[in-house]
Amino acid sequence: MAAQKINEAHEHMAKAEKCLKTSMTKWKPDFDSAASEYAKAAVCFKNAKQYDQAKDAYLKEAEYHTENKTLFHAAKAIEQAGMMMKEQKKMPEAIQYIEKACMMYMENGTPDTAAMALDRAGKLIEPINLEKAVDLYQKAAGVFENEDRLRQAVELLGKASRLLVRLRRLDDAAVAIQKEKNMYKEIENFPMCFKKTTAQVLIHLHRVDYVAADKCVRESYSLPGYSGSEDCLAMETLLQGYDEQDEDQVYRVCNSPLLKYMDNDYAKLAISLRVPGGGGKKKKAAAAPQGGASGEPAADDEDDYEGGLC
Repeated sequence: MAAQKINEAHEHMAKAEKCLKTSMTKWKPDFDSAASEYAKAAVCFKNAKQYDQAKDAYLKEAEYHTENKTLFHAAKAIEQAGMMMKEQKKMPEAIQYIEKACMMYMENGTPDTAAMALDRAGKLIEPINLEKAVDLYQKAAGVFENEDRLRQAVELLGKASRLLVRLRRLDDAAVAIQKEKNMYKEIENFPMCFKKTTAQVLIHLHRVDYVAADKCVRESYSLPGYSGSEDCLAMETLLQGYDEQDEDQVYRVCNSPLLKYMDNDYAKLAISLRVPGGGGKKKKAAAAPQGGASGEPAADDEDDYEGGLC
């Protein structure tokens, strides 16, 4: 089956080369037909799992679409070349091709397609390179923001913010989350503003910046429904406990369902938060809030942030 597909691929490539030849009666190469034949060859190579040859065929397709001034199709072909690299676990090369395709989508006037491709690239690279994933998500968010598609932009910013926390780039995470919060405010999604305030407080306290954490809560009082909300009361209690070095109070808030069931990266910030000068010891099971299924505190889970963030 594979041999048959490879033979088919070579037949399509031969047809493509024929389309490019000129003669006395054919003055111009037929770039459109050549691109089409290379696309068919690429699919045959892909089906035969000959990914390097498929990549080369896709790049040839892109070359002749570019000659034919059909940039969108050229970009699609280059993106497919990137996916062939992904099949070979060559992620940096895959991302390079996808980023190149995104630039062409932008030139072609299809920014939405560019942003979605950047998002896909971010997902591909995230397991092996968090820094690059942050860059791609932020670029994608920027494209959507320029198109006034704030709901899509803020979702991608959220991905970047969480990875910044995971990378322990807390100063950058604080800036990114403030931008998220501003966008949620603009689209009037106030409950998400409340959640972002909680994330901000946790980040600032891990930065040992009580003043910045307190300021985030105070500024959020202007949000409709925040004052007196569950989120607000939790943060006021947390800040009071932190300021008074009351380890029990900080522990109770950080291990409450409201914080424990946040996105995982923020939940880890909560359960690993320590009061400066408080010794940083984990509480025993008996000190955990009643009603838990296991009776053991979440702080006994593996802690990615312990020992260095505060």
